[in-house]
Amino acid sequence: MATNSSPCSSSSTNFLPSSYIKNEKTVLFSRFVVTVPRKSTGVTQIHSRAQGRKYSHIKSSNGHPLNAVSLKDGLDGKGIPVSEAEKEESTLSITVVGASGDLAKKKIFPALFALFYEDWLPENFTVFGYARTKLNDEELRNMISGTLTCRVNQRENCEDKMDQFLKRCFYHAGQYDSEGDFSNLDSKLKVKEAGKVSNRLFYLSIPPNIFVDVVRSVGLRASSLNGWTRVIVEKPFGRDSESSGELTRCLKQYLTEDQIFRIDHYLGKELVENLSVLRFSNLVFEPLWSRDYIRSVQLIFSEDFGTEGRGGYFDNYGIIRDIMQNHLLQILALFAMETPVSLDAEDVRNEKVKVLRSMKPLKLGDVIVGQYKGHSKSGRSYPAYTDDPTVPKGSLTPTFAAAALFINNARWDGVPFLMKAGKALHTRRAEVRVQFRHVPGNLYKRNFGTDLDMATNELVLRVQPDEAIYLKINNKVPGLGMRLDRSNLNLLYSARYPREIPDAYERLLLDAMAGERRLFIRSDELDAAWALFTPMLKELEEKKIVPELYPHGSRGPVGAHYLAAKYNVRWGDLGGDDS
Repeated sequence: MATNSSPCSSSSTNFLPSSYIKNEKTVLFSRFVVTVPRKSTGVTQIHSRAQGRKYSHIKSSNGHPLNAVSLKDGLDGKGIPVSEAEKEESTLSITVVGASGDLAKKKIFPALFALFYEDWLPENFTVFGYARTKLNDEELRNMISGTLTCRVNQRENCEDKMDQFLKRCFYHAGQYDSEGDFSNLDSKLKVKEAGKVSNRLFYLSIPPNIFVDVVRSVGLRASSLNGWTRVIVEKPFGRDSESSGELTRCLKQYLTEDQIFRIDHYLGKELVENLSVLRFSNLVFEPLWSRDYIRSVQLIFSEDFGTEGRGGYFDNYGIIRDIMQNHLLQILALFAMETPVSLDAEDVRNEKVKVLRSMKPLKLGDVIVGQYKGHSKSGRSYPAYTDDPTVPKGSLTPTFAAAALFINNARWDGVPFLMKAGKALHTRRAEVRVQFRHVPGNLYKRNFGTDLDMATNELVLRVQPDEAIYLKINNKVPGLGMRLDRSNLNLLYSARYPREIPDAYERLLLDAMAGERRLFIRSDELDAAWALFTPMLKELEEKKIVPELYPHGSRGPVGAHYLAAKYNVRWGDLGGDDS
């Protein structure tokens, strides 16, 4: 299958650009090259302003002091307070490549403004937009100003803050494969950096087929000579094991693994972040987190709209590559991993990789695929997937998929992890549902009749919308008789925490600036994820499996119910109390 990266020569696999080598102390040991970054004070002030403008102990989103988790960026790990003098000697330059695209306008620039409004960005920062579109600085500012908003509970000085932020935003037009254009960008960055230690973050909000062109130009022409350079790469990371591996190999010709930040924005969502806290800091849950008490785990993603003009992109990937292989699988790995040694990025990612490597590759018999068809409801017509003019006629690309996965280890042996993802369904949601086993010898069995599932405890983590954690328990209805009811112990975030929840991109951008890699995907983790899905995807496409049709706005194809029943469970979101 064709790869998604630009061709790159295998002869230059071990190549490191001169701009990177100048920033390293290189020690040779026989056949091995060990690169030790120079000390840089540039990272140490990223989080300082929110903690106090004069001195602070730096922290990243996992609560660790930043200089305890970012030793690879040259910090000494002693928790030294950040002084005003140290702040003055470094700058942060953020370049959004693909600045005229929807993702940049709707997510990246608003997230950067939110960080600026909350004083999370350093004193000396600039934001550059880079794209092929011919714009000037003022036109960029006008383009993004309409997407900037202040928090609901923080409206004071909002207009002033927007003006201050926009004055830090600049634009450079250029081709994505032009080293000359990136060299010109480098010159503009140097003017803004004014001779200080320069730390540079590049966000690639572009199609995957031009990742390598941009990374080559950044590595050769726009890397920092005296600070760090990091590149955030958006999914998709290939279409299968082969193309993903080729993309990684090409990127590593110009960057080291520590410079590559593969972003999956679901890992920055509040409820996903809280998953580890819920499990590892509450004694009531950790003893139950195994095959002994858990009957099934369900990871559910649904959207109530179709492709709506994005069909051309979507048809090349489908729902399995777009949602299941990354978003849902990442949540599964966090859910199922063993207790890490610490919250250090490598310790957490090591445990996630162990989970993925312990899983059985998906079989076609454990997968149901569907595609939404046209439907009329309440006098309104909803189009079919193939009615989208950007979708090829007769396309077999699934817009819905359900799958059963298994982990071959002592903790999870035999427990089905059911995934379900789809477009044009009856509701919009993303959640994790943990169904516990039936109570053995239940004294109140007769009160539930023959439907024992009604008596099953269930823990639900609703990732979006209306973030919540709730536990379904059995409870006696007040009265003289013995009537049981299923009730919820509910933590609704909007009621408990009135503060607006930050967008996932804010957390991930902040962590990338800080050098915190815990929420980003490592290359071996990516390899293990693709190894699970690639054989099934190839078989699905080679055999031209026809997806089961389901009406636009329905709960999906009937086959998903049979898949769950095959493992003696039912989908938790199909009951009358699935809110």
